[in-house]
Amino acid sequence: MGVFLAPMAGVTDLPFRVLAREFGADLVVSEMVSAQALVYRNERTLRMLAIHEAERPCAIQIFGRDPKVCAQAAQIVHEQVQPDMVDLNFGCPTPKVVKNGDGAALLKDPELLGSIARAVVQAVPIPVTAKIRLGWDQDSINCLEVARRLEEAGVHWITVHARTREQFYSGDAQWDWIEKIKAKSSVPIVGNGDVFSPEAARALLEQTGCDHVAIGRGAQGNPWIFQQVKAYMEEGVIMPPPSVEERIAVALRHLNLKVEYDGEERAVREMRPHLAWYLRGVPYSAGVRRELNTATSVEAVERLLKELL
Repeated sequence: MGVFLAPMAGVTDLPFRVLAREFGADLVVSEMVSAQALVYRNERTLRMLAIHEAERPCAIQIFGRDPKVCAQAAQIVHEQVQPDMVDLNFGCPTPKVVKNGDGAALLKDPELLGSIARAVVQAVPIPVTAKIRLGWDQDSINCLEVARRLEEAGVHWITVHARTREQFYSGDAQWDWIEKIKAKSSVPIVGNGDVFSPEAARALLEQTGCDHVAIGRGAQGNPWIFQQVKAYMEEGVIMPPPSVEERIAVALRHLNLKVEYDGEERAVREMRPHLAWYLRGVPYSAGVRRELNTATSVEAVERLLKELL
C-alpha cells in the first residue's frame, strides 16, 4: 500500500512535491501539463517538467485530447526529464479545460479516451497511469467502462477520484464506485477523494479494497498527512498534529524552496494560498493572513510569520 500526492493544478509544483516526499509520500505527481503546449515547445510549459532528484519517484501528468499529440508530448517528457511514470489527466473538471474537450470532458467519449491511453502507452518505455472521475454527472456514471478501456490500453494503474465532473469538489466522494472498479480490474486501483485524516485513509482502503491512496486537498498546507497516515496504517499510532512553531517552520522552508525555484517575486505571490493553508486553525492568524496577501518580499512574509509566533 502506497500513499501518494495527487496532482493539483497550481499546487503540486516542484517545491511542494519535494516537501511531500520529505514527509513520507511514496510517489508525487506534477500539476497537469498541456500536451499541445509541449509539442509547440512552449517555454513556460517545458519549465513545468523540471524534476528534482529528491522527489523521485515521481510522475509527470499531461492532458490533451489528440492521441498523436499526447503520444508526442509523452515522448518529450520522457526525453527531457525521465520521470518514473507519465500520468494521463481524464479528470480535471475546470471549465477552461473541459470546454476544449480535455480533462473530464473525455469521460463522455470512452473510445477516444482509450485511444489516447493506448497511443501514450506505445510511445514511451515507462509506466503510464491515468486519473479519472466517475463520469460526467450523476446520470452518466461510466467509470467501469472507462476503467476497462484503460486496462485494455495497457495502463499501469488507475487513480479514481470518486466524484463526477459536475460535483467538482462538493458533496461526499462516492467511495462505493472505487470498490466496484476494484472488483472488476486486474490493474492496481488508487483511491482518491475526501482523505483528510489517517482514519479516512484507512476507511477508504478497508471499504474499497483499493491498492493505494492518493491525497490531494488533504495535503494542502499539511504535508504531515503522509507520515501521519503511514504511522497509523503501519503501527496504529495517531501522531499529534504539528505545533504552530512546526507549521511556521515548514511554511518558511516551503517559501525558500519556492524562491530557489521561481525567484522571489513569483514565489511570494504564488505562496499566498499555501501560507493561508498552513495557518488554517492557528489562533489569531486572520489578520496575518490578510497581510500576507499583500506581502511582496520574503522579508515581509518572515516578519509576519514571526510576529504571529
